Amino acid sequence: MDVADLRREYALATLDESGVARDPVAQFARWFDQALAAKAADANAMALATIGADGRPTLRIVLLKDYGPDGFVFYTNQSSRKGAELAHNPATALNFYWPELERQVRIEGRASRVSADEADRYFATRPRGSQLAAWASPQSEPVSGRQELEARLAEVAKRFAGAEVSRPPHWGGYRVRPDLVEFWQGRESRLHDRIRYRLIDSRWIIERLAP
Repeated sequence: MDVADLRREYALATLDESGVARDPVAQFARWFDQALAAKAADANAMALATIGADGRPTLRIVLLKDYGPDGFVFYTNQSSRKGAELAHNPATALNFYWPELERQVRIEGRASRVSADEADRYFATRPRGSQLAAWASPQSEPVSGRQELEARLAEVAKRFAGAEVSRPPHWGGYRVRPDLVEFWQGRESRLHDRIRYRLIDSRWIIERLAP
């Protein structure tokens, strides 16, 4: 099949200004709960966009691990490419896509590091294998091959044998505080519903966008 012929109609739901929450995080909570109820695959997966010192954008998938009025939280190796880019320019964007519900959520804002205590609490809940991998992987750095990673993991496992795995000093979280959030609901004939929240003078302004 020609890729240009790949298309489908969207007709599961509608989205109207009169029915959304006044706060975008409350509206996100509604949709996120519905995504979980629909058993959307990797419902907490989100694309994270950052900008390098050379102006080049970078995009990858990370996992949402907390959210609330203060923003949306994810964790990573802070010495990685994304960590270096956020240190240079904290402006960032997130995107959730739930095809099961024909929905997207776009978030724009600025990222800042979560506290060490918050990072410690989350790190303690991770599976032991993930904890060890956080020590073993020099994320975003070239390695000689899979064997090097497995050797590094074996070395770390030996170091922490019989003991709790502490959080690496280079590993932590970021909280993205939004100033723009857009909710997209697929509709028939590509006349999609798009409701945008913009933060102006500490108030959220709600408006409809053309699809």
